[in-house]
Amino acid sequence: MTTRHEQVGLTNDDVLKMYETMLLARRIDERMWLLNRAGKIPFVISCQGQEAAQVGAAYALDTEKDYIAPYYRDMGVVLHFGMTARDLMLSAFAKAEDPNSGGRQMPGHFGQKKNRILTGSSPVTTQVPHAVGVALAAKIEKKDFVSFVTLGEGSSNQGDFHEGLNFAGVHKLPCITMVENNKYAISVPFDRQVASKNIADRAIAYGMPGVEVDGKDPIEVYRVMKEAVERARNGEGPSLIEAVTFRLTAHSSDDDDRQYKSAEEIEEGKKLDPILSFAAYLKENGILTDESEKELNDRIMKEVNEATDYAENAPYAAPEDALKHVYAEQGGDN
Repeated sequence: MTTRHEQVGLTNDDVLKMYETMLLARRIDERMWLLNRAGKIPFVISCQGQEAAQVGAAYALDTEKDYIAPYYRDMGVVLHFGMTARDLMLSAFAKAEDPNSGGRQMPGHFGQKKNRILTGSSPVTTQVPHAVGVALAAKIEKKDFVSFVTLGEGSSNQGDFHEGLNFAGVHKLPCITMVENNKYAISVPFDRQVASKNIADRAIAYGMPGVEVDGKDPIEVYRVMKEAVERARNGEGPSLIEAVTFRLTAHSSDDDDRQYKSAEEIEEGKKLDPILSFAAYLKENGILTDESEKELNDRIMKEVNEATDYAENAPYAAPEDALKHVYAEQGGDN
């Protein structure tokens, strides 16, 4: 009998690798919360609960040529595209070797030229026009790459979302937008943000397909993402994907979601944890066993421990490095 993942073209090795990336993202994130509560790092903005959407989507892209413009929760996306646990810990500790910004940016502001990860900034949704611009370059230069941009559903109410998707739709650009709808814009629930039933319905206004998908199911996210990527590569234009997820943590380490979520809602969300449900799927299909799960978790924890130790002991940037890439540097004869 053909499994669900085989029906969409994924092998057993593929789904095991997806699970490994999801689990690595979770364990890094959990460690960052502990470090924050211990006073060792200043801020955490979590991916927990959204790993399935992130890894499922990223797996449908070509990591050798496609460009990504991730939003701050997208640890699963950037790990698949080549960032490491050490890279992310260096960013959390704001050390000089932080590949995102040399310790200048807050954690979650990803950027890495060698892996075609566009640099993000604190104002939400600014990454959408950037990704559309990259897709325009692909079309103008007749190059076979697509751009992929993510954001939360709260960000979809910003002007940059409309401008970016409208431009992509008019010019039929190879840009895929995925809204990770975790139902809360910080503390504001979905029905206080959005008048429509969902975000995907907005796609028709931009002349592109809009698909709502269970963001807790990495195989289903991969399926709809793969279709969007094929459309983009074939010159059929952009797509909008809405991955419906559940945020398992507060908005950030500076937030307390118990102020706006009931205990029952939080408990129900924990039952929908994609790490647990995907592990159960893999075990049902004989791909993962209790023993191999423990071996994988032990290996990942060793990687996280080594990354933590390295980053904690790495040097900070020199104070004068704050001026790098801001002002022109002058030599003695200039």
